[in-house]
Amino acid sequence: MNSTDQVDFFEDSFKDFPRRLPENCVEYVLFVIDGQLETRKVLSTLDGVRKAALQLSDKLTKDYIWQRDSFQLDVKHDKGLVYLQGITYYGDSVEDEWLIVYLLRELTKSFQSLWVAVYDSDGEFLLIEAANVLPRWLSPEIDTNRVWIHAEKLYIIPLDHSSPEKRPLALAEAVDYLKTRATSLVHSSFVEAEAFYRLEKYPGQIKSAMHRSLVTIPRKLAYILHQKPGAIAPAVEAFYLRDPPSMKALLAETGKFSFPPEDLVTASVRFTKVLFAQLKSQQFTPPPVWHCIIEATEKVSGNTEEAGLKLARLEMGMKVTSGFEMLATNAETKDSRVAREVAILLKDLEEDGAEALPSDITMLSWPDAAQDDDESWMDINYEDFEQELQGQHGSGKGKKSGFGDTAAQADLHKIVERFELFLNDDTAGAAGAELEDMDDDDFSDEDDSEDEDKEVSFDEQQFARMMREMMGLLPEETQATHGASTTAPRGQAAKFVEELSGSESESEDEVENIKRLAAQMGAELNEYSALRLDPTPTKLKAVKDNDGQKVQTKGKGKQAELNDEEDVQDEESEDGEVNIDYNLAKNLLESFKSQAGMAGPAGNILGMMGMQLPRDDEDTVKK
Repeated sequence: MNSTDQVDFFEDSFKDFPRRLPENCVEYVLFVIDGQLETRKVLSTLDGVRKAALQLSDKLTKDYIWQRDSFQLDVKHDKGLVYLQGITYYGDSVEDEWLIVYLLRELTKSFQSLWVAVYDSDGEFLLIEAANVLPRWLSPEIDTNRVWIHAEKLYIIPLDHSSPEKRPLALAEAVDYLKTRATSLVHSSFVEAEAFYRLEKYPGQIKSAMHRSLVTIPRKLAYILHQKPGAIAPAVEAFYLRDPPSMKALLAETGKFSFPPEDLVTASVRFTKVLFAQLKSQQFTPPPVWHCIIEATEKVSGNTEEAGLKLARLEMGMKVTSGFEMLATNAETKDSRVAREVAILLKDLEEDGAEALPSDITMLSWPDAAQDDDESWMDINYEDFEQELQGQHGSGKGKKSGFGDTAAQADLHKIVERFELFLNDDTAGAAGAELEDMDDDDFSDEDDSEDEDKEVSFDEQQFARMMREMMGLLPEETQATHGASTTAPRGQAAKFVEELSGSESESEDEVENIKRLAAQMGAELNEYSALRLDPTPTKLKAVKDNDGQKVQTKGKGKQAELNDEEDVQDEESEDGEVNIDYNLAKNLLESFKSQAGMAGPAGNILGMMGMQLPRDDEDTVKK
């Protein structure tokens, strides 16, 4: 068997295994589709698109710092197709992924024959953003290569009428469809708006994602960062992901250091907010070579505010310097291009000597030399949380709170909205929202618009009814007329219980035993008022009894002692109804905080919705 036969055999053996991208990685492909363009000119047109894309990237991201890889494009030949392809590993910075989507959409404005597809390890993540408004026939099992960006718009390749089989498309099949039946593509303004929702904050988000901070570092490192600002990203990553082997060079009390803690200067360093949060949140014991400097600063500083600020800048500088020290260790042999460039700059400094280092006067002339941005965006003030959800800013003290950022407020509303959509989804089962099979004929902008424009709200009465059904209890109105019963009507919740328990294969006696047991459990829980689910909040009224003592009464005439008037106010909003949005969002953040930076349900749920929160340390959170 020759080498060609071996390659064919290998590809045929694994053709049934879908190709998957690594985690936190985004891939994008660009095709030029023009029936009037000669085949031999396609390559030159693609080269022009590539140059224009890189120029656009340089223009928009001139002062931006990529978390891992930057935007990049290369010409690719595969199975008769010629196109541009790029893969970017964005690490912990989801903003990098959406910045790339924004760049690609902007690029389609300049080239009317350009078609772009973008996906990550989750697949067609643009459809995930628009999951609430998708046509029912479009499921994750068949959406591969069906989503394309063209002339700023989002198009979807529908199911083929000629083939009853519902399956994902190969890239070659999708391109052929774009060439021959582009007029049959599906375009929905609702799907497009949801898919591109995060792009509304661009290009302003590019600048908003940056953070400058004054840190105390060696003069040599200040020079490196001035020459290569993007080097801060791999240095912070080296510090953030440090392990014992990488820490070995730092733990030595004496030795040759690339960045020894001497000739220290205070300089303004540019981070992204993700990088700054990663560095700030780390608890780090000073290496031996830094011990004396940190202790001396603590003794001289005292307890003044200025002294505390000086010490904080020194500790941040220690972390930055330690990251660069690990990055510079054996940098010549590393795969990172930035690490090798840092090694070259260090070698040049060794040859040129200390004369090449900038003076204090020279450093003051650098752009934004003294800029030190506010860090309040890292703090969470729960007192202002409800105001932020309601679109109000500040805490009434004339100062904008940490949640005053427009994008943060929009994301909070998005979290609550998506949870409410899930709770009101009648097709949701044990595995989440289920999509029914439908032909593409069922897709209609008019039909969808009726559902999509409906105001989404949490149906408390429906929720209470379902809870009673799951416990095997009759609805309240039925109990009032027929008395207690061990048999509940077959509502949606009852069907859901049967799906989980596999009741179709059980005998009628077994089903009755289950219902009887559920009824007994419900009766016992009712005895302790555990199932008192009143879906309609009744506003409590304050009255006085015969002795003049203040009590609370409900609308039904029952009196209850007023234990704490402030508790009643907390449970009621101004119009007397429970503020569900506030409670839901507050509980989510408290659950995330309890994870202490580890994996947990709240973090996983937010991650699936494309939202990531920084770790919340006790000493940095406003109580």
